[in-house]
Amino acid sequence: MAKRDYYEVLGVNRDASEEEIKKAYRKLAMKWHPDRNPDNPKAEEHFKEAKEAYEALSDAQKRGAYDQYGHAGIDPQAGMGGAAGGMGGFGDIFNDIFGDIFGGARGSRSNVFRGADLRYNLEITLEQAAHGFETRIRIPTMALCETCHGSGAKAGTQPQTCPACRGAGQVRVSQGPFSIAQTCPRCHGAGKIIPDPCATCGGSGRVKHQKTLSVKVPAGVDEGDRVRLSGEGEPGVNGGPAGDLYVQVHIKPHAVFQRDLLQEFETISQKDAGRHNPRAKGWFDKVKEFFEG
Repeated sequence: MAKRDYYEVLGVNRDASEEEIKKAYRKLAMKWHPDRNPDNPKAEEHFKEAKEAYEALSDAQKRGAYDQYGHAGIDPQAGMGGAAGGMGGFGDIFNDIFGDIFGGARGSRSNVFRGADLRYNLEITLEQAAHGFETRIRIPTMALCETCHGSGAKAGTQPQTCPACRGAGQVRVSQGPFSIAQTCPRCHGAGKIIPDPCATCGGSGRVKHQKTLSVKVPAGVDEGDRVRLSGEGEPGVNGGPAGDLYVQVHIKPHAVFQRDLLQEFETISQKDAGRHNPRAKGWFDKVKEFFEG
């Protein structure tokens, strides 16, 4: 399941201050704390989600990486490639701690990341949910900067290898008999620095963009269902694949009918029709005609 945007989880804007983020988290923590919601099995899930979002956005370095790369910027499991494959998480930890002690060669970590997934809330009518329809939506997203073609560097210049980590994206810190790898504080794990940033995107390689997409909502869709648009999320980093867009359906309350009530009417009508009650069947046909327009 795709993670929700951390700013959305806390209910704050992307330019929110540290105090606003802390205040929003405290409010959610009080609301969803498991001890205060013993009869709500989803409370713990909401509490953990808020805690995860706060831990990311309250740390300046993590927040910067998240703003630039989305979830991929702070979640190593979202990275693509690498020699360790599916065992990359454990392999990196073992190599970071024991690599220097046993003389193991540490391979450079991949800086290729998948783009962040996005979510769009689409409100539809009960009639549209019943029959399905196609619509067009406009979504805000981050697109590659056309001025620098995503490099983040000013025209005529190129990003340079970070002198602190020599392009590895990590530096090693000695702690007693161990040598532990940490994210390079100068390049924030990118392995490169940009002395002359692009004036259009400020060195991020991305700009805010609005794009229009066509969405086909299938007939019979229910409240909370999601339609996935593959590859329509934020673009990947350093050649990584784009994320996905999830269109989440919300059905507007109907002035007269609700889906469950209508289905119950249909069941009753069919039973009555089986007893040769043409009047009941005719009544339901009129209700159905109302929805079919």
